Amino acid sequence: MTRIHAFGDDCLSDLDAVGLAQAISRGQVSPVEATEAALARIDKVNPTLNAVAYDDRERALRRAHTIDHQGIFAGVPSAIKNNTDYGGIPTTHGSAAVPPIKAVSNEPFTNQMVSTGLNIVGATTLPAFGLTASTEFVDRDPTLNPWNPAFSAGASSGGSSVLVAAGALPIAHANDGGGSIRIPAASCGLVGLKPTRDRTKPAALAASMPIDLISNGVVTRTMRDTAHFMYGAEQYHAVNTMPAIGLVEGPAKRRLKIGLVTESIVDSPVDEETMAALMRVAGVLELAGHEIIPMVPPVEERFIQDFVHYWGLMAFGIEYLGKISISPKFDRSKIDPFTHGIAQGFTKHLWRTPGALKELHATEAKYRAVFDDIDLVLSPTLAHTTPEIGYLNPGVEFEEAFDRLVRYVAFTPMNNATGGPAITLPLAQSSLDLPIGIHFSADHGRERTLLEIGFELEEAMGFARIQG
Repeated sequence: MTRIHAFGDDCLSDLDAVGLAQAISRGQVSPVEATEAALARIDKVNPTLNAVAYDDRERALRRAHTIDHQGIFAGVPSAIKNNTDYGGIPTTHGSAAVPPIKAVSNEPFTNQMVSTGLNIVGATTLPAFGLTASTEFVDRDPTLNPWNPAFSAGASSGGSSVLVAAGALPIAHANDGGGSIRIPAASCGLVGLKPTRDRTKPAALAASMPIDLISNGVVTRTMRDTAHFMYGAEQYHAVNTMPAIGLVEGPAKRRLKIGLVTESIVDSPVDEETMAALMRVAGVLELAGHEIIPMVPPVEERFIQDFVHYWGLMAFGIEYLGKISISPKFDRSKIDPFTHGIAQGFTKHLWRTPGALKELHATEAKYRAVFDDIDLVLSPTLAHTTPEIGYLNPGVEFEEAFDRLVRYVAFTPMNNATGGPAITLPLAQSSLDLPIGIHFSADHGRERTLLEIGFELEEAMGFARIQG
């Protein structure tokens, strides 16, 4: 197996975003040097991994010369996922149906992200409209996993996850409407926190939807990078409807009650390697004094049917209303077969829509009630180890591709429908030496608890590292 990474002896070394920001603040590394090194690293890995949707290096280098050292990550190079408007970059959502017209302004989360001082060097890949769990396409080369390029990088924040895992960037934007932060983070061996709904500025594309599934965040290699990003984002946009996170810098002393979910809500077992990894983590937590309580999934089996129907509503809106919601020059004839298949599934069962929406709204209360008795829910992030490239390709016969998708990602959508926060941690590796993610969910506003348990496990078990 050949790992593809860019870690080396340049000024980025193996620094995380906090470490690089500290080096810049002390004058040990200039913002220009950091940006040039990141671009050189991208140039090294991207021809193989195909993670860049748009290269914005010229503007990034100009900005690097004028960094004012404001923000927690001042001068640190990063990238935006290519479904989020950043003025001057075309937002094409991973689809040939969207023309490459440059965004005229930033959307709200972009402003929140750059308020932390991050310098955007470009945009990263995602599968068409972020609707599947592998960053693959029918009209271009796939984005590949740096741990082994024969395998999927996950999705939909695949390009961001690849560049961070490969060491080209220390931190990058990701967002999550069904697992799209957590799935590629698990596949690429990263920390992926999906914040509570509205903790960060919402995605513009979700503004008109009856249920906002999408949360914005980042993917990182260390707990402290994720914690510092959430702290910096909170300085820009404090939310008074939930507890403040503050700056989390390590584990908590308080011992927790942690529910353990080992079964998916779809008729598909968790594979042996993933289950073994999950039980090892549960054992470490129990030895550390936490109470592990076996439990059934916090949502009912019908949930997946309702979520899939709502996913179809989103695809239908994209295909048939794209000229309104995305671009006046949206070309429906270039919609990929997977997006079209999901949209067609929605139209065949249109009558289900009122009931599905009602049930999805009700699921939030059921989910939150679970936390009357426990602090966290522990589960796998994904039902099985990372698949090979092609397994989730959007060109696969639709029914087969969709069945594979639902079985693979059955643990993650619950937090999108309910709005609850969740985190995946890279706590294990498979027999093929690929990362395995372990998942924690919490009640609304309890990101601090997720960060604290992440710090505890990072110290106790270490994280999978591509160069380790």
